[in-house]
Amino acid sequence: MDQPEAPCSSTGLRLAVARELLLAALEELSQEQLKRFRHKLRDVGPDGRSIPWGRLERADAVDLAEQLAQFYGPEPALEVARKTLKRADARDVAAQLQEQRLRRLGPGSVALLSVSEYKKKYREHVLQLHARVKERNARSVKITKRFTKLLIAPESAAPEEEALGPAEEPEPGRARRSDTHTFNRLFRGDEEGRQPLTVVLQGPAGIGKTMAAKKILYDWAAGKLYQGQVDFAFFMPCGELLERPGTRSLADLILDQCPDRGAPVPQMLAQPQRLLFILDGADELPALEGPEAAPCTDPFEAASGARVLGGLLSKALLPTALLLVTTRAAAPGRLQGRLGSPQCAEVRGFSDKDKKKYFYKFFQDERRAERAYRFVKENETLFALCFVPFVCWIVCTVLRQQLELGRDLSRTSKTTTSVYLLFIASVLSSAPVADGPRVQGDLRNLCRLAREGVLGRRAQFAEKQLEQLELRGSKVQTLFLSKKELPGVLETEVTYQFIDQSFQEFLAALSYLLEDEGVPRTAAGGVGTLLRGDAQPHSHLVLTTRFLFGLLSAERMRDIERHFGCVVSERVKQEALRWVQGQGQGCPGVAPEVTEGTKGLEDTEEPEEEEEGEEPNYPLELLYCLYETQEDAFVRQALCRLPELALQGVRFCRMDVAVLSYCVRCCPAGQALRLISCRLVAAQEKKKKSLGKRLQASLGGSSSSRGTTKQLPASLLHPLFQAMTDPLCRLTSLTLSHCKVPDAVCRDLSEALRAAPALTELGLLHNRLSEAGLRMLSEGLAWPQCRVQTVRVQLPSSQQGLQYLVGMLRQSPALTTLDLSGCQLPAPTVTYLCAVLQHQECGLQTLSLISVELSEQSLQELQAVKRAKPDLVIAHPALDGHPEPPKELISTF
Repeated sequence: MDQPEAPCSSTGLRLAVARELLLAALEELSQEQLKRFRHKLRDVGPDGRSIPWGRLERADAVDLAEQLAQFYGPEPALEVARKTLKRADARDVAAQLQEQRLRRLGPGSVALLSVSEYKKKYREHVLQLHARVKERNARSVKITKRFTKLLIAPESAAPEEEALGPAEEPEPGRARRSDTHTFNRLFRGDEEGRQPLTVVLQGPAGIGKTMAAKKILYDWAAGKLYQGQVDFAFFMPCGELLERPGTRSLADLILDQCPDRGAPVPQMLAQPQRLLFILDGADELPALEGPEAAPCTDPFEAASGARVLGGLLSKALLPTALLLVTTRAAAPGRLQGRLGSPQCAEVRGFSDKDKKKYFYKFFQDERRAERAYRFVKENETLFALCFVPFVCWIVCTVLRQQLELGRDLSRTSKTTTSVYLLFIASVLSSAPVADGPRVQGDLRNLCRLAREGVLGRRAQFAEKQLEQLELRGSKVQTLFLSKKELPGVLETEVTYQFIDQSFQEFLAALSYLLEDEGVPRTAAGGVGTLLRGDAQPHSHLVLTTRFLFGLLSAERMRDIERHFGCVVSERVKQEALRWVQGQGQGCPGVAPEVTEGTKGLEDTEEPEEEEEGEEPNYPLELLYCLYETQEDAFVRQALCRLPELALQGVRFCRMDVAVLSYCVRCCPAGQALRLISCRLVAAQEKKKKSLGKRLQASLGGSSSSRGTTKQLPASLLHPLFQAMTDPLCRLTSLTLSHCKVPDAVCRDLSEALRAAPALTELGLLHNRLSEAGLRMLSEGLAWPQCRVQTVRVQLPSSQQGLQYLVGMLRQSPALTTLDLSGCQLPAPTVTYLCAVLQHQECGLQTLSLISVELSEQSLQELQAVKRAKPDLVIAHPALDGHPEPPKELISTF
């Protein structure tokens, strides 16, 4: 009864029995039969593997028995020999071998003989078991549909202490995309021909290590990886196995992954060099002490999960087996001594190209995927962070929910803050009910740690700091902090850092809303400390301040109260409001005026690109803070003390325009907006425009300006001009100064002029405008519903397009003041202007021509106009008895 179990207790004994049985069978053969056996043997073998002919050609019976046992292992060697004997016409000897095998090894061994046949069954089982993966919301998706290639860099590609930031794109030569070719290279030999037995995939939490490991297992089962190298591959989730009570052997763990209890486990283990073990989350393995310190060495010994997994990791157990290890540690550190000399690779997440692929795989609806991807790409901060697959999943999940509910993405999902808060909420909601209060408390402490680090400009934290806050070993530490082990003078120095700096900044902002009203302030200080520190350009607190404002919206505050079970004080919101309103008193919130003295008329080229390291545009940062709130009433109240928004030198991207558009839509009465030396066209649009010019030239001419404008696409500023037409927008003044204004911008502005409910002043100062652009703007000003009363125009040179501007004077219903100071007005233009001014439908009251050179004839014509219309004020030094122009016109120039 005990006979079948005896061979399983010792691999050496089974090998000795197999050699004895093989030798006995081969000695029964004649020389001719032995020769035939050798020839047949080179053509047979599981999976096409056969002993090289060089080893067989002159081998006698003793040599053949040894070669078979060593090459195939005990039971497989007996099966190969039996089949080969039958093919060599030695059927009686094959039958005797089978009989002896049953007698010596027991009837159980017969059912476990065909490893090659079982391998096919096991592969099919793996394909079925891992065809679908569960996401955090328990939704099951196909792994082939969801998996998106990641960037994987070899260990030598970058120093260990350098972390790749979310906005950095790895160089193509340093990191490879995780296709089957890259996965196959993981266990490829080095330059000296040495094949690594252990490969470590390392990277921060959420970067996609587990998904990559599961995809490797799936691709192996599908026949795409490690063919001729790996017979069986097993996925070992370390965290899960460590939590299992009791003891189990490695053989038991293998059997658990097989489709039935009849798996030939002993035969599998007899060839460890043909096995691949994937240890996922090996950084969770504890350091063993006392009796548990000795790693497991026998695959059939029942031991704790830590000892069995530790034995595999240290190569004390199955030293020739292949190991693929995933770990969160930036450097394997504590594992390093147990791993020996592994080959390491860093998982770096998605490239920009693969981010887009992920969106399309997630939504599986091209229209929704394109809409969601475009939305995220325009939010540069959020798009950069999507290099982390887990964050990318959160973003896609939020957007899918909003799209399914038919909600406006720009209102609920457009802020980075809302997505980050959802990430925090997912941590709390995934915790068991009983652990909820503990996780809430741990997150509060983590927020305190983040705040102290942000204010003190620290990104590294010692173990002692985590222990003081009772965070070491907690769930939030695992999710939000990555561990680093650096060599010290006497011992290894262990530090922790947030998995991404932006998470630290977000949690720092969240800490201010989690403060209890009656509890004394922490050493880091209240929200005033943060805001006062952010009053300087180049501040490291910019993103934290932006997150703080995002958390101050009524909706976000309700979310915080619900998830953290606390009451959020309104005090923080009022302090933030007072801080914004204080920016109007001599703070960097107002840009300096650009005048003729600071920039000449000829200097109207598009602004140069900002150099790296240049100070951020502070007024725009202030608008970003307000945008994050998505609370119209709060923004309108904040802007009441900022009568003018002046942005200078901004190279607008679409996200900048979205932010500005939202704030303009919330403008209170009397608000003014000035854009000075800003780039008003996206780089991509510039290329398209130059291409259009080349095509136009190649066609040998151009169509009329009136005809081409109808074909113009929406401009970069189209959302801004749309916001100006919102019934709640109270923007009264718009000035574009020293900008290159494309025709598309003129067309969209012209449309806005026809419907803007509160806009009464328009300034176009020292801009480059085409004749078609001036014509379109004039059409907008002449529209019956246009409310613009004052127009100021300064052009860098004489332009015939002025005739359109002059012509609209007799049609514009509201225009009372026209300022052409600094313009070059040819005599024919002045003549036409005088004729229009005398028209009975022209309601102009003030015309300013300061610094305009006029001929004697033009002066006489203007004098005639003044006599015909004595109430019309014409400001020019050469006109006798002219009254002083209004002070606001003088101060402008």
